[in-house]
Amino acid sequence: MSDTLERHEFGAEVGRLLDLVVHALYSDREIFLRELVANAADAMDRRRFEALTQSVSAPPADAKVTITPDKTARTLTISDPGIGMTKAELAQNLGTIARSGTRAFSQSLGDAKAEDKPSLIGQFGVGFYSAFMVADRVTVTSRRAGSDESWTWASDGQGSYTLEQATRDEPGTDIVLHLKEDADEYLESYRLDHVVRKWADHITVPVAIVAEGKTETANQGTALWRKSKSEVTPEQYTEFYRHVGMNFDEPWATLHWRAEGALEFSALLFIPGMKPFQAVEGERASKVRLHVRRMFITDEAELLPTWLRFVQGVVDTEDLPLNVSREMLQATPVLTKIRRAVTGRVLSELGNRAKDAEGYQSFWENFGPVLKEGIYEDYERRGEIAPLLRFRSSAVEGWTSLPDYVSRMKDGQEAIYYLVADDADALASSPQLEGFRARGVEVLLLSDHVDAFWPEQLGRFEEKPLRSVTQGGLDLSKIAATEETGEAPASVESLVTALKAALATDVADVRATDRLVESAVVLSASGSGPDLQMQRLLRRAGRGAGGLPILEINPRHPLIASLAAKAEAGEDVTEPAGTLVDLARIQDGDTPRDPVAFARKVAAALASGG
Repeated sequence: MSDTLERHEFGAEVGRLLDLVVHALYSDREIFLRELVANAADAMDRRRFEALTQSVSAPPADAKVTITPDKTARTLTISDPGIGMTKAELAQNLGTIARSGTRAFSQSLGDAKAEDKPSLIGQFGVGFYSAFMVADRVTVTSRRAGSDESWTWASDGQGSYTLEQATRDEPGTDIVLHLKEDADEYLESYRLDHVVRKWADHITVPVAIVAEGKTETANQGTALWRKSKSEVTPEQYTEFYRHVGMNFDEPWATLHWRAEGALEFSALLFIPGMKPFQAVEGERASKVRLHVRRMFITDEAELLPTWLRFVQGVVDTEDLPLNVSREMLQATPVLTKIRRAVTGRVLSELGNRAKDAEGYQSFWENFGPVLKEGIYEDYERRGEIAPLLRFRSSAVEGWTSLPDYVSRMKDGQEAIYYLVADDADALASSPQLEGFRARGVEVLLLSDHVDAFWPEQLGRFEEKPLRSVTQGGLDLSKIAATEETGEAPASVESLVTALKAALATDVADVRATDRLVESAVVLSASGSGPDLQMQRLLRRAGRGAGGLPILEINPRHPLIASLAAKAEAGEDVTEPAGTLVDLARIQDGDTPRDPVAFARKVAAALASGG
């Protein structure tokens, strides 16, 4: 045993705290490497900073963090030519849990100019102890820049540590992890490379891995988002876009800016040029990466709302407070402000690009259904999202917007009308449109999975209410017809009375309507309840039918006129009443009440030549 060997007890309740670090503080074991690389990068930044103001030599020009696995010795070594530590600093920084030399150094910077301050990562003094998640013994040999002495700190994490004089030719630190039996994966260079690229790809300090005698750089070493736009080429943007999102295409939009003032952060975001292979409709969380001082922290910070989850990229800040693990973010006002600012910037970009109808079309066809979710989910942003929406229409080819619809509204038209159905192709020929088409009234045709939900949440646009054409009680009488609506209407009072009695369990009401031209019947919903599409969704979800529909009959149709005459003569119309309901259901893409009975009835009618 060396004459300089000293044994010390940890300066905290080490057993409980180390157990917390190893088993509770970090959810992912590989985090240990991020923490040790972060500490090494900090040490190099500190040495550079002190070289500006004190008689300390700067790190060599080719300075880097070096990671060396040794399968024979079962050790993993992380070395850096950073500021190093004295004997006293080893005892203070590593011998007292939750004491952070980085934090103390940050506080000591005082009035140093902002541009001279190094960008430091560590804050809480516990990251080093994550090494014990994979190691049953750790040794740290360090030499402080400006000193000739070297010391080795060593511990098995069981309550004490030793300090012993050592030899190190240059300033810096070597951390040697004696790996546990179940940590063999961290002796493989490809695994180490993956971890570094995931967690530390863009810190400015080079990180190299030694494998089979060769030293290979593992991180990109440059944070594009911290550069000015004039310094980044389109090729670099595309390369980074493909790297961060695992994409193969070109970005449809690139957003690169730095927010300064009370809130400071850098952002580099991309809107993809094509749908990802895994549909964003299924993934319900934003995966924009949060970095703090270039170091990747998490992609689960929800920096954008779910309805912008197709956006990819990085947000990097100096100011965001983190908890001790850096994995669970505190709910701070700073994070809230960053989210608000980033969301606003993305919406502003979409608004500018929406002015180019042709260019915007590709975005909309890729991500329109996701953006619509914002109307349903985000009350505060609805007014900004609504003009960005695009729709198919009964009146124009291609896509149209709500502002364009309003500009085409007819004299006397008081509402924005829309029709929702599962089948986009069937919408244009729906009987629900006949009366609107006869009056030249445009109807928006909606067939995305979210279209049954958001219109009611939006409610109005430019003071015009949104109304589903399947809701009963629509009054089109103020709008003059532009087409002939058919024969003179038959008197249907007796038929209405008979149909109400025959269909008492199937419909809520029967009424004559002037919004049909070619069809005999149509179903509608109560004016105060959900429309027909929502009722169908409720039935499929087992949450009730949402109320019985209303059967509307066309007094100008020959079939209705014929049945009206029979009812007037006192004949029984019970059987044709049921057929009318089934026909109306089929027209709306639904099934007959009893498909087998309906098929038999149709077959019998065809056989009899009826």
